[in-house]
Amino acid sequence: MHRPPLLARINWYWTFQLAGWGALTLFNSVYGGSSQLRIVVTIACWGSLGGLLLSHLWHGVLRRRGWAANGLRWQRIVPSLILLAVIQTASVTAAFHVMYPPGTIRGIAWLPGALLFWFGVFLTWTVFYFTALSLRRASRFEAEALRLEMLAKDAQLRALQAQVNPHFFFNSLNSVRALIFEDREAAAQMIDQLANLMRHALQSGQHATVPLAAELDAVRAYLAIEQIRFEERLRVSFDITPGIDHVRVPPMALQTLVENAVKYGVETSADGGDIRITARRANPANGAAMLRIDVANTGALHEPGNSTCVGLRNARQRLQLACGEHASLELRQQAGWVYATIHLPELA
Repeated sequence: MHRPPLLARINWYWTFQLAGWGALTLFNSVYGGSSQLRIVVTIACWGSLGGLLLSHLWHGVLRRRGWAANGLRWQRIVPSLILLAVIQTASVTAAFHVMYPPGTIRGIAWLPGALLFWFGVFLTWTVFYFTALSLRRASRFEAEALRLEMLAKDAQLRALQAQVNPHFFFNSLNSVRALIFEDREAAAQMIDQLANLMRHALQSGQHATVPLAAELDAVRAYLAIEQIRFEERLRVSFDITPGIDHVRVPPMALQTLVENAVKYGVETSADGGDIRITARRANPANGAAMLRIDVANTGALHEPGNSTCVGLRNARQRLQLACGEHASLELRQQAGWVYATIHLPELA
């Protein structure tokens, strides 16, 4: 059975109670006078034990009446503290009369100072108690806000994945439909590859990220489908640096970029086109190791259609939701090639 951390098992209320009243015992013993030290220590212990009992009862009153949940209500707190100071002063005075010979305490000049001292002690206890409550509430609110933020991110990520996957399968089914009347064997191969892709999408849909190796397998299955469709018009090359297969990426994000490259770099050209997929480690940013993935296709950068806009926008959002603010996706054109470049931290 998993045990909570040591700090979580400590009863901090009683720890601070005993430490605080113990410190007060030491203070009263030291400053209570050097004569008859045994009596001074005994009375100091009596006062601290009485203060411990009264403060614990006061703690119960604060909780039962809800005063601890609504902040300091001085119109209620101050009269209660005065009553505590009176009871504590009476208790300590009784201890003096028991321990010292009769007539040792004369007059009442000492009474205002004693009442003020014990009022200050219980006031300090109350302020510390409310401060500890405020800090604990702030910590709980922060933890709850973090939990809600994670739940919101997870829900948003699931919603984005739900938009991307149907978009991809719609295009793949159109590819199968275009071929089924021309070459049934090739269409059967496409359906087999599509089944592999569906398996990958269903399995990866349960996770925010998947290993790069699994994502590349899905991309190869997709390109195998399109290779049957375009034949020699589609030319593909991979350049994957060894040792980065374990790096995690959002599922179907790379596939979205490859699909875009096929649609706007190969399909629109009578001669087809080339697609290059490279993945390598990039220069560290902010001290964190980064991965760079490029999906490049021959052609020109132009304003895409609405469906592709959705895919690219979702891919960009999913990157940042799953991999953090340092993840990015950018498009650019250079020397007859269109590059879609992903930068993301290495998440193993």
